[in-house]
Amino acid sequence: MVAVRLGVDIGGTKTDAVIVDDLGTVVHRDVRLTGSGRQAVLANVAGAVDAVCGAAGIEPHHADSIGVGVPGSVVDGVVTHAQNLGITRLDLGAELAALWGVRPSVDNDVNAAAVGAWVTAGAGHDCLALLNLGTGLAAGVILDGRLWRGARGAVGEIGMISFDPSGPDGPDGLRGGLETCASGSGIAWQAGGESAESVLARADVDADAALIRERLFEAVATAVRVLVLTLDVEEVLLSGGLTRMGPGLIEGARRVMREWERRSEFMSSLDLTARTRMLDPDAPLAAIGAAMTGAGRG
Repeated sequence: MVAVRLGVDIGGTKTDAVIVDDLGTVVHRDVRLTGSGRQAVLANVAGAVDAVCGAAGIEPHHADSIGVGVPGSVVDGVVTHAQNLGITRLDLGAELAALWGVRPSVDNDVNAAAVGAWVTAGAGHDCLALLNLGTGLAAGVILDGRLWRGARGAVGEIGMISFDPSGPDGPDGLRGGLETCASGSGIAWQAGGESAESVLARADVDADAALIRERLFEAVATAVRVLVLTLDVEEVLLSGGLTRMGPGLIEGARRVMREWERRSEFMSSLDLTARTRMLDPDAPLAAIGAAMTGAGRG
């Protein structure tokens, strides 16, 4: 009997709900705007799940597993500091259990996306990292075929690493932080509120935008370097909204890596350029990962 797994990714902009099979193949999908605040978020999650479950001909509590990925810190289904959702604290697990009659597993969205990437694009590797370049910057890590959370669940929060002492101050007061230089919100911060898409679109003709783009390349390359040097993952997979700028992103980061390799025999031995790959920005990785690791019935 084919399993029916339900997964939801609650993003800062959109909510993505999927039904997948045991291989992580998407069978049904619904995407809609998330909204802001408790009421809007819950209403749109409910609507997305009603849509995919209706297409599959099941109720949510009939799914073989059900999981949710969400930004912010997550402990026992309680979400805190999900600023992109306008939520300070929400017991999301309890709210959805009351709605669906079964309690889903709830995890950080980047952790869920790492599982989704491993299942669908892992190329057989059991040690990999997903570097998410979206509104923020963070990584999810798979080690020996398992999601690695660390001692206190802070694994992958590498956006808080300062890599350029002369770089721009971020909104958190950190100078030259990875998230400030290689995330949508960080680029907008540097540009005085202009969207990252707009800044990067004019980088070929504007010196200030070109500098921001060069910092982006350096920060992405540095994030890959940090993940490989600390965890020795086989691959670092790039995902998130910034990957929509296309091959120029990974080629820019690889140019920085090749310069390191030219200067250092050890860096050359790491083969960072070959260990970095960009994924399809439209793939619902977090929703798939949530579905594959979700709580089962009973």
